[in-house]
Amino acid sequence: MTPARPPVHLLWGQDAFLLREAAAELLGEVQPVEIDAAEWRGGETSDLATPSLFGDRRALVVTDAKSLPEAAITELRSYLDRPAPDSPLVLLAVVGERAKAPASLVKIVQPVGAVREVRVARKDLPGWVTRRAAARAVRLAPDAAPALVGAIGEDPAALDQALVQLSTAFPGERVTADLVGRQFRGLGDQHTWDLCDRAFRRDLPAAMRSLRTLTESRADPLMILGAIASRLRDLLRMRALPERMPPSEAARAAGLRFEWQARAYRDQARRFTLDELVEIHEHVVDADLLLKSAGADAAVVVLPMLIARIAGEPVAVGVA
Repeated sequence: MTPARPPVHLLWGQDAFLLREAAAELLGEVQPVEIDAAEWRGGETSDLATPSLFGDRRALVVTDAKSLPEAAITELRSYLDRPAPDSPLVLLAVVGERAKAPASLVKIVQPVGAVREVRVARKDLPGWVTRRAAARAVRLAPDAAPALVGAIGEDPAALDQALVQLSTAFPGERVTADLVGRQFRGLGDQHTWDLCDRAFRRDLPAAMRSLRTLTESRADPLMILGAIASRLRDLLRMRALPERMPPSEAARAAGLRFEWQARAYRDQARRFTLDELVEIHEHVVDADLLLKSAGADAAVVVLPMLIARIAGEPVAVGVA
């Protein structure tokens, strides 16, 4: 009989919300200690091998594991030589589009644990929404899931939050596409949200595709620029908040509607220094002046240049 593998998991993918949900499913009722890779101080694995005084199972979840320092990789490598058999260790690694799992983590986890990609393909989103709705006791008509994806976009966290809203707005009712449209009409074009998500995640190819979709649908350039400016202001507010502030408190402090926004925007803000965000704000002001003075025709040049400045990789100062 093959012995059971230790509960060590590397979950990787493009969406932080899906990774967290997969981790929660793995852990079940076990309450983990959660730490961001940037907060690793050393000794985090020692508690996993120490029995709890109250008999509770221990677990550790590491978010943004791709950013773990070399000292943490060394500690994890040592721990994984003899991992605790009943204490789950879950590493969550968010990667860019078409990127693979971090090789340094795969190398140490794969021999003793499980490495799994977590994703929902675009074509599978309506089915995913239907399953999430059932878990939240929301009755969806067959046309409602595609309508929700069309209204909210492809962000799983936003779709999940939309289901929560529907359950509150229409308790016990069968939600149709018409009700979806009634509930989310007036929230603005979700495609601009997708553009902002991809640009401020520094995913340049995906951001340019989103921009192309918007321009081909004749979206108002000033509306697109307004959405970018609004997201930038949210990120500046998130950047000013303490890193350890819980997402629920951060959402209130930053004036955001939902806790998931605080998580997502904090992740995006971390990708920029404060100086970079201030510089982007200056570019947004310049773009606004150009669009208003030169007209909508200037958008074919102004908006791609702005997106490239936001989503492009940062350039190291002083490097030839």
